[in-house]
Amino acid sequence: MATVAVVTGAGRGMGRQCALRLADDADVVVPVDVDEEALATIAAQTAGRARVEPFVADVSDPDAVAGLVEHVASLGQFTGLAHAAGISSTMGDWRRVVEVDLCGSAVLLDAFRPLATDRSAAVCFASSAAHILATRDDPELLAVLDDPRAPELVERLAALDRGPVLGPMEAYAWAKRGVIRLVQRESVSWGAAGARVVAISPGIIDTPQAQQEAVEHPQMKFMLDHTPLGRWGRPEEVAEFVAYLLSPGAGYLTGIDVLIDGGVMAGLGLVGGVPGV
Repeated sequence: MATVAVVTGAGRGMGRQCALRLADDADVVVPVDVDEEALATIAAQTAGRARVEPFVADVSDPDAVAGLVEHVASLGQFTGLAHAAGISSTMGDWRRVVEVDLCGSAVLLDAFRPLATDRSAAVCFASSAAHILATRDDPELLAVLDDPRAPELVERLAALDRGPVLGPMEAYAWAKRGVIRLVQRESVSWGAAGARVVAISPGIIDTPQAQQEAVEHPQMKFMLDHTPLGRWGRPEEVAEFVAYLLSPGAGYLTGIDVLIDGGVMAGLGLVGGVPGV
């Protein structure tokens, strides 16, 4: 039976690189994005390696995700999910950020769980922002974020009156912390089938989305200046690590979050964090 790897957010950036890289490991790659035109070019770049089955979907839409899962099941054995789809603080208001980045992750993991076997793994993209901006102990806020399937989630967050949390940048960080906590919980339910779920928290990676963020948030230059490796990360470096996490070589890794940030958290620790944050 053909092995099938799914990559969300495959239209550009890290998701695109994951789709290209996983064409070396799976028989079929299903790149998913809302941008049909962007998906159309992936098959040409993976010619001779894997069959490519592009799928246009908004991963925060349960009906669209249900259609995706049905399609994947028809193609072969589901072995890997790289969930890179998401929006940043410059791409929507705080409500949309939470709906796509956190709630969408829960929708995907719920939908793919029935297909999971002991050959399956999922990697959900969180962010180093969760480790920088969303670190305080706030049990009430975390309790709300820990229920991403609640239809009234956004309303419950608004009712908390947490001020800065409702700004897009802070909402992004807290949504990604919610993803990390979601992965911890889902590792238990996926583990019943012998399957694995992990999170990664990329730092400053050279993607169009990050370049857009850098214009809006000067703090990113400070972070880059204090990154031990002294440079932006490359999307292909993230993709290579994702491929490892989805491989049998990482067969005992589950329920964790891994920083892939060039050491920026270490660098910031030496200077007491980001000014103004």
